[in-house]
This record gives sequence, structure tokens and C-alpha cells, in this order.
Amino acid sequence: MNLQFARVALVGKYHESPTDSAVAATRELMEKIGAFMQQQGCQVHLESHTAASTGLTHFPVLDIAGIGADCDVCVVVGGDGTMLGVSRQLAPYGTPLIGINQGRLGFITDIPLGEFRKVLPGILAGAFEEDHRTLMHGWVKREGVCVFDALAMNDVVVNRGAASGMVELSVEVDGHFVANYRADGIIVATPTGSTAYSLSAGGPLLHPLLPGWALVPISPHALSNRPIVLADPGEIAIEIVAGRDASASFDMQSLTSLHRGDRIIVRRSEHRARFLHPKGWSYFDTLREKLHWNKGST
Repeated sequence: MNLQFARVALVGKYHESPTDSAVAATRELMEKIGAFMQQQGCQVHLESHTAASTGLTHFPVLDIAGIGADCDVCVVVGGDGTMLGVSRQLAPYGTPLIGINQGRLGFITDIPLGEFRKVLPGILAGAFEEDHRTLMHGWVKREGVCVFDALAMNDVVVNRGAASGMVELSVEVDGHFVANYRADGIIVATPTGSTAYSLSAGGPLLHPLLPGWALVPISPHALSNRPIVLADPGEIAIEIVAGRDASASFDMQSLTSLHRGDRIIVRRSEHRARFLHPKGWSYFDTLREKLHWNKGST
């Protein structure tokens, strides 16, 4: 087979509290998918954390920097959470990603696990749809000094403390005051993140090609505080005016505590994630399948 992607990295699902059975299942699956890609003529490299957690020694091992420098494509096996973590790390290298869904929803890991043998050969040979996704870069500034920063592909979320009441947040866009929000928190979501927490909080769905963000209050005190769609070249600043034990999370994977007066700054990252989908893939097919549109009883 003529391959467009000959050097392939393989990443497996990370288990926060791994059991022997979960590790064994991941190891078996990685062996199966890796061996299949070798049969297609690919050089397969296993990501270092995947190798360490599974104990696999069948494939040469690379860390993320090595994958970014040496591999043509990265195949991610897991759920959207796994893909979010890998895509943020590989975005600076421009490495394209293929997602095989071992999770539940699979908005961005869209190849069903049972279909990888049917779908992967075509993508590896160059028959695919390419899909670029915007990332955000967020900072937490305390008395003018940056105390935390991280990338996010889904969302940046400012939340109230678990045991406290509402927080009061002052929001600015490009230096212009927008409003003070009294709420459980606020979400800044990319189009990719518009199908995640933002959607649950009443935010709009944004097409991935749209250069915009959704600013979505979480359970606001004033019902007139509605979600706003903003242009993503702008800068969003969220200041903690009042409230205890607030926190900021980035893709629900990086978390930092906040103090009164802290400012969370969000801008568009210079990096984008690159996803490869099977030929004929459509974003609307994904929405229809995952959100169960037009699937009522007849």
C-alpha cells in the first residue's frame, strides 16, 4: 500500500485509577492496533506514558517531543478526554491526529473501535478529511504577575467553590467592560468545546470553522445574562470580584485556585490541532449521531 503516513505514533487511554483488567485490556488493544498498522507497512512508535502504563515492549517508545519531531501522524485510542490531552501537547508540532473511540461520546475521537481495520488503511494512504481546531491560551494574573498558564481546546471555566455561594465576576472584552456576572461561574468555549460543558449550561453549538467563542454564564442570578458569541481574535478578561474558593480549569484537566482580584486572561493560541477523519466525514453527521437528532421512535 502507498502510505502518506509511514511513521505512526500510537497513544492509549490513560487510566486515573488503573485496575489490572483495565491495563490488560488497553495493552491487548494497543498490540492489536499497532500490529495491524505494521501490516499496512507503517513504522509504529508507542507514546512513552502508554508504554509505561501497559508494559508493552513490542514497539519503540517516543515521548511527546519525539512524536512531534519524528512521526507523520498520531493515532489516539480512547475518549475525547484522552484526545484533548494529546492534541494540546502535539499542536505546537503540527502533528495530525486520528481518533479511535474507546470512550462514550466521541465527538473528536470519531472512528468506532470496531471499525479501525476498515477505516485506517484509507486514511494512512491519504484518503481523509482534514479538520483544524482552534486552541485557547489562558493566564491567571495575580497583582499583575502571571501565576498560572495553560492551553485549552474545549474551554476555560471559572467556577465557584464547592461549599460557597455564587461568585461575582467582572468580564471585559478587548479592554471594554461587558458586565458583572453573579453566577455559579462562567465558561469560555471554543467551537470544539461548544458540545461539552458549554452545551450543558445552555450555550450554542458553534461550527468548527467559525472563528468565535461562546461566553456562557453558569446558572446566572439574572436571567438576562445570556450566552454571547464573540470573535476569537479578541481578548477576554475575567476578574474575581467576590466569592470564596473559586477556581479556573482548562479543559477540566488543568486546575488552579483563584483569589479575589485575580484576572483570568483568555486569548486565541497561535497553535491549532489537526484532526484527520475518514473520507466523506461531516461535522453534521457527528452531531446527528452523538446528540441523537432525528432518532425518535416512528
